[in-house]
Amino acid sequence: MALMKVEDALESLLKGVTKTKAENVSLSKAVGRTLAQDLKANRNQPPFDASAMDGYAVKSDNIRELPTKLQVVGEVPAGHSFPDEIHNWEAVRIFTGAPVPQGADAILIQENAERDGAFVNVLEPVKKGQFIRPAGLDFKEGEITLEKGSSLTPRKVALAASMNYAHIPVLTKPKVAILATGDELVPPGATPAQDQIISSNNFGVAGQAEQLGAQTLNLGIAKDNKAEIAAKIQEAQDWGADILVTIGGASVGDHDLVQDVLKEAGMDLNFWRIAMRPGKPLMAGKIGSMQVIGLPGNPVSSMVCAHIFLSPLIRAMLGQSEPQPSHRVTLASDLPENDQRQDYLRAKLQKDEQSDQWIAHPFSKQDSAMMARFADADCLIIRPPFAPAAKQGERCKILIL
Repeated sequence: MALMKVEDALESLLKGVTKTKAENVSLSKAVGRTLAQDLKANRNQPPFDASAMDGYAVKSDNIRELPTKLQVVGEVPAGHSFPDEIHNWEAVRIFTGAPVPQGADAILIQENAERDGAFVNVLEPVKKGQFIRPAGLDFKEGEITLEKGSSLTPRKVALAASMNYAHIPVLTKPKVAILATGDELVPPGATPAQDQIISSNNFGVAGQAEQLGAQTLNLGIAKDNKAEIAAKIQEAQDWGADILVTIGGASVGDHDLVQDVLKEAGMDLNFWRIAMRPGKPLMAGKIGSMQVIGLPGNPVSSMVCAHIFLSPLIRAMLGQSEPQPSHRVTLASDLPENDQRQDYLRAKLQKDEQSDQWIAHPFSKQDSAMMARFADADCLIIRPPFAPAAKQGERCKILIL
């Protein structure tokens, strides 16, 4: 079977993906979620002409010439209103956020005023509208201020609150079940036998999924046993997983049983074996409505493939269809010509203070089992198939990790 191009595989994976359903959540649980529909402001902000400073509400025409003295006829703190209209040569003591009294058109800030009993001496003139926030300055009632598909940061949740929403519609979190496979694996904290290793990929993949807004279920480790793998697949279906991620066991060895068991469970295979390094034995398919991604077992291969394929799939389910952003930086060392597989080289980023450019330093060793190097990497340098040799100082394309 010929190796499939990364771009073609990704396009095939995302074709026809539907967004998850919507649900209403309280603001306290909205950070990190994806907005399901446009939000229109339920009110003006501010809802009235408000003082932007502590000082005195005045008529600007009264204080064009100095010296001037105004009679203080009242006081208005935030949360209260002045009941009357102010007249010529009058002032109202006012505090930040309070409604501007009717008849006033400027705020004389307290630094430019000197109180004298029932009067205030004006030390500096003010212009009409100065230090007043007009009603609707921030947003107006009916205005769309948050668009559907937005990832809700703390700032955006605060904006929704100021728009007078207690609950907001968000897309439900895609449910991602993760299954590690292999007789060689034991969970962290266990004492492995001489021929065993610690299962780590499932935790890294779960972390990536959760950072993107997914809900995860760790199905644990299935041994190289068809019945055990089948039981775990059924557990994912019973949970209602939108995506099942298997790790390891999808290649062609005698003990690589995952693909066979998935097919027996009804998987329609989409593609298998990708022209990429690391990650060639990647697999994708569907069991009913449940997407299936079979990641390679090597730790770096698993995490890189999750970054390239699982992350866009989750984002598509959350209505975020734009591609993952790539950047161009300067290469710190020579790279040889590439073969038919697209390379993703782990690298460190460093800012060159003189040129003010980012420099990518590829690691000298790129073995797909070296997780410590991957944990230390800042980015992946993308080397297209059959790319010619690259020289130090040339520009290269990267994906930020």
